[in-house]
Formats: sequence, C-alpha cells, structure tokens
Amino acid sequence: MNLQHPSGLRDYLLGATPADPSSPGVARAGRWSVERTMLDRAAGTRGTFTGVVIFSPDGDGGLRFHEEGTVIWPAGDGETFTGPATRDYLLRPADTPDALDMLFPDGRPFHRMSFAPEASQDRHWCDPDTYRVTYVRYGDNEFSYVWDVTGPRKDLLLESVLRRLPVTAAAADGLGSKA
Repeated sequence: MNLQHPSGLRDYLLGATPADPSSPGVARAGRWSVERTMLDRAAGTRGTFTGVVIFSPDGDGGLRFHEEGTVIWPAGDGETFTGPATRDYLLRPADTPDALDMLFPDGRPFHRMSFAPEASQDRHWCDPDTYRVTYVRYGDNEFSYVWDVTGPRKDLLLESVLRRLPVTAAAADGLGSKA
C-alpha cells in the first residue's frame, strides 16, 4: 500500500501533520528506528543493522539524514564482526512534494525518494554495479526500502524497515541528537 502524506514527504519524515498548528516550519527532528537485513547472495552470508535514523531540517527546505547503529556481519575468519556504523545524506526538495532527491554529503546525486506508485522505484549506477531501490509506505509510522545491488563486484539484497519513534521532550527540543 502506497499512501501519500497530504503535506508532502518532508513533513511525513519529520512527523509534521496538517492538523497540527505547530507543524509548519517545525524544527524538531523526525526520529525512526531502523532494522536492516543484509544478504550477500554471492557469498551466502547474512548480517543485520539496527539503529536510529534522524531526519532534521537543514535550513534550506531540505533535510539531513543521519543513521547510526550497530552492524553485525560475518568476518572473513569465521568470526562475526559487531560494531558501530553511521551514514549521512542530504535530502533536497524535488519537483513534487511527494519526493525528495537524496544526495551524498558532498552534494553528488544518489537517487530519488518517493512513495508515489509511479516514482517509488529508482536506481543508482556505482561503476560497475547497479543499485535499485524500492520505497513502500505502510502508514503514518512505518515505511521500508529495499536495495537490490547487482553487478560484477556486488550481489546484495538490503531490506530496511523504519518505524517512527515517539517524540520525547528532549527530541522535540533537538536535544539528544547529533544530527
């Protein structure tokens, strides 16, 4: 089910609602738990990532995307690596309110994020591999995206589920967040 947010993807990620008079221009961050399964189809190995994604306003109408958590991945020596992992992206307004263009931190284009049925899939070429993503929104508080990565160097399936975290006083004030 691909549901649209009446005031756009940016407000959905932040948790702003049209009925909430404090929502327009709200500076609070949207906080989401993330659970990711990772499959290396070529090697037959599986791993996980669990953590938090924080969407925060960037002052230019876009958002900062900050993800941090713990990755568990098989190590080459038969052991398992467990350790911290982070990533950051920039989200910029697109030509429609139900989409955002995701950029790498240095400003290079990555892909378009959207839940609209006609735009919920995109791809990114990272020589020599192709990354294909599909976004699905399940309601006000949950969405997923799946990366299918194929090519001569990679054969991966990365499935992420994000669930909105309750707004706490500290989070609403922008405290307790590095983003």
